[in-house]
Amino acid sequence: MTKKIEFTDRAKKQIEKITSGNDSKKYFRISVKGGGCSGFKYNFSFDNSRNNNDILFENTVIDKTSLDIINGSIIDFKIEMIGESFVINNPNASSSCGCGLSFSA
Repeated sequence: MTKKIEFTDRAKKQIEKITSGNDSKKYFRISVKGGGCSGFKYNFSFDNSRNNNDILFENTVIDKTSLDIINGSIIDFKIEMIGESFVINNPNASSSCGCGLSFSA
């Protein structure tokens, strides 16, 4: 089964902006961790290396386990009055909390 993640143009531009200009290759890492108020939470971080179980999407790496959970998602970057953030529209989430970073599958 093919794993698919879609990135909006805003997300692509922001990822390119934050990973470029560094001497070492820097990746934007998306992962899913246990916790949060709904069971799982999205984690966004940076990494200078890839692991054996990482799948590469241009400048973004996602480990295989996290990719199984967010497969089919759309990654967006939103700028609102309360701040800027990456947002994942996950079709596999059965519910999510108000902040949008925590969900249940």
